Amino acid sequence: MATIAEITPEELRALIESIIEEKLLELLGDPDEGYALRKAVRERLLRQRRAVAAGERGISLEQVVQQLDLK
Repeated sequence: MATIAEITPEELRALIESIIEEKLLELLGDPDEGYALRKAVRERLLRQRRAVAAGERGISLEQVVQQLDLK
């Protein structure tokens, strides 16, 4: 295992993010735990997963900004 001095800044950042996320989950728990996922939501998520796996992408951030007139 590498020491802190031996890892890249990107690796250090990922490590810190991982530790923070783990600690927050430990302290706060999963806010969605115990809730059922509605069938329609599950189906939509599965469709999106298949679309992304097939190479499809949504609209770009620039298009969203333009559509919502957020310039």
